[in-house]
Amino acid sequence: MLQLELTEMQEMIRDTAREFAQNEVAPSAIERDIKGEFPAEIVAKLGELGFLGMMVSPEWGGAGLDAVSYVVAMEEISKVDASVGVIMSVNNSLVCWALETFGTDDQKERFLRPLASGQKLGAYCLSEPEAGSDARNQNTAATQNDDGSWTLNGTKNWITNGTSADVYLVYAQTNRELGHKGISAFIVEKGAPGFTHGVKEDKLGIRSSDTCSLQFQDVRVPAENVLGEVGRGFNLAMETLNGGRIGIASQALGIAQGAFEAAVAYSKERKVLGKPIADLQAIQFKLADMATKIAAARALVYQAASKKDKHERFVKEASMAKLFASKTAVEVALEAVQVHGGYGYVREYKVERYLRDAKITEIYEGTSEIQHIVIARELQKEFGG
Repeated sequence: MLQLELTEMQEMIRDTAREFAQNEVAPSAIERDIKGEFPAEIVAKLGELGFLGMMVSPEWGGAGLDAVSYVVAMEEISKVDASVGVIMSVNNSLVCWALETFGTDDQKERFLRPLASGQKLGAYCLSEPEAGSDARNQNTAATQNDDGSWTLNGTKNWITNGTSADVYLVYAQTNRELGHKGISAFIVEKGAPGFTHGVKEDKLGIRSSDTCSLQFQDVRVPAENVLGEVGRGFNLAMETLNGGRIGIASQALGIAQGAFEAAVAYSKERKVLGKPIADLQAIQFKLADMATKIAAARALVYQAASKKDKHERFVKEASMAKLFASKTAVEVALEAVQVHGGYGYVREYKVERYLRDAKITEIYEGTSEIQHIVIARELQKEFGG
C-alpha cells in the first residue's frame, strides 16, 4: 500500500527540517546564490542534526531513519534552498549508501562513520568530459601496482561538493578490454598527492553548491580503498544512482512546493483594481494546475521511497518519480514567475531562483531522456517484452 500519511516520527522529522530551513538556511539563501558561496556552517549544522547520514545505521554513526523520512526532510530543505538540498542528497544517497552497502567494516569505520555524523563530506565521481549519460565510457583508469595498490589517472566532470568534500567515490577502468565490466570503484581522500580540482563552475542554478572538475595524476590508492569487488564498479554505480534519483526527485518536489507557496502568497497580496489577483480565474487555474502536479509528484516520490523501505525493487518507481517531479519543478517554477509578473524576474521575490534551480533536476543523476529509457526497460521486464 502506498504511504501518503506520515507517521508521528516522520512528522517530527519534517517539522525539524522545516524549522531549520526557515531559521538557518533561508536568511542567507539569496546572498549565497549571488556569490556562489558554499554553505559550510549550514552543512555542519545539518550534520549535527543527523541529516547527512539519515538512513545510515546508528552502528556507523547514522540516524537509522527510513527513506520516507529522508524524502520529507529533503523536500523541506530544498523548498528553501535547493543548493543545500543537493549537498545533503549527494552525501546521503550517493556516498553514505554506497559505503554502507558495499564497504568493508574497516571502510565503514574510517569513512562512513565521519560522513554519516557530519564530520566529513562526500562526493560521487562518475561523470567525465566524454562520459555523461554514457557512464560506461569511462576514460579515467586505474592500474594495479606490485604491492596491490592502484595508480589512478584521469579527469572527472560536474562533481557536486567537488572542492568541499573530504571523501570521494571515484569510478575508473581497471580492465578496458572488459568494457563496463572492467570498471571499479575507489575511495580517494582529499589531499592525496596528484589529486587536484579545477575552479568552481559558474552555474545557472544551485549556485551555492560547489561543482568542479577533478584531476587525478598518478594518484596512489591503497588496496584497502577499493569499494566492493574489482570489476563491479559499474553495477555499484547504477545501484547507487537508483536511490540517488529518489533524493533528486525530493529536491525537485521541494523546489516546486516552494515556488507554489510563493505564488499563492503573492497572489493574495498583489491587488489589481482593488482586488487580489487570487480572485482572478486566470490565476486560480494556474494555482490549481500547480497544486495538482505537485500532489501527483509527491505520490510518485513517496511510492519510490516506500518500496525502498520495504526492500522491494524500486528502479522504475525512482525513475518515474525523478522524471515527473523534475518536470513539475520546472513547470511550477515557470508559472510562479508568471504569477509574480515583473516582480518574478528579480531576486528579492525568490521565484526566479526556483526556476534556475529547477532546471538541473532534469539533467543530473540521469537526464529525463535517460529516465525514459530506464522506465521503458523496466516495463519490458515487467510485461515480458
